[in-house]
Amino acid sequence: MQIIKSKFTRIALLLILVHSCSKNENPQVPENDIPIGEEVFRVPVVVHIIHSGHEAGEENNLSDERVIRQIEILNEDFRRKPGTRGFNSHKDGADSRIEFVLGRQTPDGHPFNGINRVDTTGIKVDVLGYGPNHFAQYAYWNPEEYINIWTTPVPRSTECLALGIATGPDIDIPGVEHLAIPQAGDAEGILISWMHFGESEIDCHAKLGRTLTHEMGHYLGLLHTWGGADCEFNDYCEDTPAVDTQVFGRTSFPGCTGEMVQIENYMNYTHDDVMNMFTKEQAERMRYVLLHHPGRNLLLRSKALKNP
Repeated sequence: MQIIKSKFTRIALLLILVHSCSKNENPQVPENDIPIGEEVFRVPVVVHIIHSGHEAGEENNLSDERVIRQIEILNEDFRRKPGTRGFNSHKDGADSRIEFVLGRQTPDGHPFNGINRVDTTGIKVDVLGYGPNHFAQYAYWNPEEYINIWTTPVPRSTECLALGIATGPDIDIPGVEHLAIPQAGDAEGILISWMHFGESEIDCHAKLGRTLTHEMGHYLGLLHTWGGADCEFNDYCEDTPAVDTQVFGRTSFPGCTGEMVQIENYMNYTHDDVMNMFTKEQAERMRYVLLHHPGRNLLLRSKALKNP
């Protein structure tokens, strides 16, 4: 029997047992035919480019090439791919074995490249604040078949100020109270400022596509490394050194126990060119969410992964 080493793994095992015992009491949780071991989980995304009437490739109507490159970066980071910025040699660094695929068909079954362009010119919607509920008025696809990602047409004056937002999963793992959990009727997904989506030449530390990596971590249940800013209960991953304050910049510093904080972790606010690491326990946590959150689990079987 494998020794259970981590705090999160012990909690996850308990939750797996609870799910197993109550399967008949919760019929909406699907049977899992995907093992928790080495299987690579493939997850479909749709990128809704919310733009203000520009031609494709101009201003906030981002080019196909930039979107495709952003998804490549996301996979380089989540798969810890050698020869890319997403690789690291840290002893606790992990290949999450999670990959993201631009949806291959629309909800009604037509061939699709994963990019949905929406011209907001002349469209009036309710002002619902800067969040998924607002942008879902322009486009929102079934979140059990696609991860909805919106590139938002914010003004250039917000460069390096408004980066990204993600909703989190409502699931029984510790710390979810620190995530943005949608309420009944709310939309879920990820917002990324168009200026910070993919690689760009903007004058900002966040220009290499890591904003989406960070926000996807939240979407799959990861906390910031400091969690609730409590040395004992921070991000519930023991292989990220405890820290009780936000982590910015590119220079490490001693955390709660004197151990240097993991400056390179994607779940900090550090510079894009410094980030290159998810840990083994962070990968466990994300995979647990994909296996046991009803909606996230259905993504693994989405028709959007297949050609129509």
